Amino acid sequence: MARLSLYDPFAEVFPELFRSVLQPVRAGNGGDALEIKVDVKETDSEYKVQAEMPGVKKEDIQVQIDGNRVAIQAEVKRESEQKEGERVLRSERYYGSVARSFMLANEVDEAKASARFDNGVLSLTLPKKAAPTSKRLTVE
Repeated sequence: MARLSLYDPFAEVFPELFRSVLQPVRAGNGGDALEIKVDVKETDSEYKVQAEMPGVKKEDIQVQIDGNRVAIQAEVKRESEQKEGERVLRSERYYGSVARSFMLANEVDEAKASARFDNGVLSLTLPKKAAPTSKRLTVE
């Protein structure tokens, strides 16, 4: 059986020069930037969303609902503490905002939607908007 391999033209000429340029960049100077990981579950009447947001304060979270689009945004401030008499050899901090948005199959009833934040997990209950009923008119 023939073996396939990926040809990298820069590997022979510039082995290390371009390799780091083509790699995906992680924010935060070596620190792990926050990513919002989301689980979405659906029932007949609502969507249940759980978003992992460790280290984020409840006051720094914003949720916006526009029809069937849900957007979650948070301001992130991660710092390492320095105690008196200590010398900092390396400090990794991440400041910035992180956002995640997604579309649902049905529109959400914004008036009945609710959000709760507990132990780094944002829980959203998003009731589906009732589909408009059609009425058949009798022509006289």
